Amino acid sequence: MSSKIEVQNLVKIYGKNDEKVHALGPIDLTIEPGEFVCILGESGCGKTTLWKILAGLETSTSGEVLINGEKIQGPDFKRGVVFQNHALLPWLSVEQNISLGYKIRNEETPKDKVQAVIDLVGIKGFEKTKPKNLSGGMAQRVAIARALVSNPDILLMDEPFGALDAMTRLRMQGELIKIWFTNKEDIVIFITHDIDEAVALATKIVVMTPRPGKIGRVFDIPLEYPRQRNSSEFIRLKSVISEELLSLIEESDNELINQNNL
Repeated sequence: MSSKIEVQNLVKIYGKNDEKVHALGPIDLTIEPGEFVCILGESGCGKTTLWKILAGLETSTSGEVLINGEKIQGPDFKRGVVFQNHALLPWLSVEQNISLGYKIRNEETPKDKVQAVIDLVGIKGFEKTKPKNLSGGMAQRVAIARALVSNPDILLMDEPFGALDAMTRLRMQGELIKIWFTNKEDIVIFITHDIDEAVALATKIVVMTPRPGKIGRVFDIPLEYPRQRNSSEFIRLKSVISEELLSLIEESDNELINQNNL
């Protein structure tokens, strides 16, 4: 079943009284089935906070997130999550890490599904391997397989390739597009601060303002896959998005200066 996400007047505030930190919002955003959305912004702008709310790992202060008209109440196996750090359990094998969700839900592990995602992400032959014996890229492949094994309609990824070396990162970006192509009715929401990565992956890029994070601008990316990073249109889009991001940062800095001068 395909999903539609509606973010409605979403606000997140941490702390109380004089220690309040307005981290996010208000945000209004609609994500349609089959979209690959990159949420782009500088560090501290609330990207990960938004990701956690979408994943059901954190609640909003006000506003709501609806999936097919129903409010998110918490984590759900139909929303697969991939963290910045692979977050694999070191005492479990690759196969056991991937099937962990079924164990937690006290469900029988579907061995055919586990093997299917192992094949899909390219880690066949490593089923019995422990995480300490995997490279960073291989560990992230396992984390993606763990997120995919329950056939989620939505894949939520929080800077999953940020700690990888440049070549592995490029390879993983290409693999992710191939995985998404296996069911293009699914939604991918990918958090990043890398403009090149966002243009390479996304059908839509959401540029966030500095804190409190709001939607600064939304760019539709019409480029065909696989994307040619040296093409004139790719380079042009990178430039336009970079200028927009810098403009939002400058505007935010000016607002802070004006507030301090009052």
